[in-house]
Amino acid sequence: MTEPEEAEDYELLPSDPQAADENLQKPLNMGLEEELEKKEGRKGDSLARYAAISASAVTMTVTWFVMLTNNPTNVGWFLLHPTLESGAMLLITYGIMTLQPTSQPRTKAAGLSRHQAAILFIGLPALLMGTFAIVMNKFVAGNAHFQSWHSVFGIIATGWIVAQVLFGGASVWFGGRALGPRAKAMWKYHRLSGYLLFPLLLVTIDLGGGFSHWGERNVWFPIRLIAYMVAPLVCLAAVLSRIRVSKMKFL
Repeated sequence: MTEPEEAEDYELLPSDPQAADENLQKPLNMGLEEELEKKEGRKGDSLARYAAISASAVTMTVTWFVMLTNNPTNVGWFLLHPTLESGAMLLITYGIMTLQPTSQPRTKAAGLSRHQAAILFIGLPALLMGTFAIVMNKFVAGNAHFQSWHSVFGIIATGWIVAQVLFGGASVWFGGRALGPRAKAMWKYHRLSGYLLFPLLLVTIDLGGGFSHWGERNVWFPIRLIAYMVAPLVCLAAVLSRIRVSKMKFL
């Protein structure tokens, strides 16, 4: 932490000692806040954050490019499925990252606001709309549902994330009134559930983009390998590397 500047640098009048003291304290307080915030992270956390967000962005960009350059007006409801699901995955990844790690009251509150905005208000609606789109697409085409591991994992993950959001909300909304006095203690189970759900979401994307008929037909294999196999692995490794097991306090 740098040393505070001399008093004369603040251009204070000698007749105003109270203002001088307050202004001298400002850089000290700012430095203390910065130091506290820096202690929340460990070496490598910033790199992991960029890696996770970049990997998710690669998956989404490839998906959107392929969908929008292959007769998008002729695929009906299916257009919304890969595009919205890949966008939702990027938002979910960001939503997790923005709470990793937070330990100060101010950063916790700010992180929770971003977490809810990214996942609850945008990511979840996009994911549900993408799921609805593929259901409608199969209904219109007269195709059977749940004929692949991608679809089975997808519907499990969708139901799980809805329950995850409701449980997480119940533990913090209105002071956790829905869960009673143990609401705060229940947050760790929401966190653990999220870390178990996240790999399932990534596996679903891997199967959908890397091994589906759509992926094999429309995406060149090296690009498919990077966007739907390597990128999800990078994203998962980056998120897991930032976990603070001690914060969940199961033992």
